[in-house]
Amino acid sequence: MAHDTPTLEATKRERLGSRYAKRERAKGRLPAVIFGHGSEPAHVTIDEKAMALALKHGSHVVNVKFGSTTETCLVKDLQFGYLGDNVIHVDLARVNLDEVVTVNVAIHFVGVPELAKKPGNIATHDLAQLEVRCKVRDIPEDIRIDLSVAMTGMTFTVGEIKLPAGVTAAVPAETVVCRIQTVTEEATGEAAAPTEAASAPEVITAKKDEKAEGAPKA
Repeated sequence: MAHDTPTLEATKRERLGSRYAKRERAKGRLPAVIFGHGSEPAHVTIDEKAMALALKHGSHVVNVKFGSTTETCLVKDLQFGYLGDNVIHVDLARVNLDEVVTVNVAIHFVGVPELAKKPGNIATHDLAQLEVRCKVRDIPEDIRIDLSVAMTGMTFTVGEIKLPAGVTAAVPAETVVCRIQTVTEEATGEAAAPTEAASAPEVITAKKDEKAEGAPKA
């Protein structure tokens, strides 16, 4: 792993349910469950700020100190509040460092593709994360892609990413990561709108009315 594994202290949850979980969050404690490796799930709480800091630094693995034991856990799932801006629950899976896992790793794009510098071209990012498989100890903090030198043609695919040793992509190699698109300006003003004369229907009743006025009365 690219950085030291943070150690978080956990406290057993005495009561379960959304009402009690809300009370824990009000005290700055994040509800969590630790599961896996044939052991019973452990319902705990973790300091919310410590967990948020670990996630901010891209930690996929944390050491959880629970009672007299410390377990290595993979951040398996995060549950967010209804606004989507805060974590309200976390699932932690027990792992060992040599275990092969599948995780999503953030992609950081650097550089600007040469094609995107030309007028009318823009670079769009199709992926923000890449699903990879590797040992727990080899999980990268992030995946950096230098588009200024890596872009070939009009698209950049997963197969063109240079991954760290021991890390393989868990999605097809032809999956598009980034692409260059040409923006076509729509016609505006007089060029876009039909002229009033062209769009208005031809009026033919006037001459008919004049003939009617000149006709002999019965």
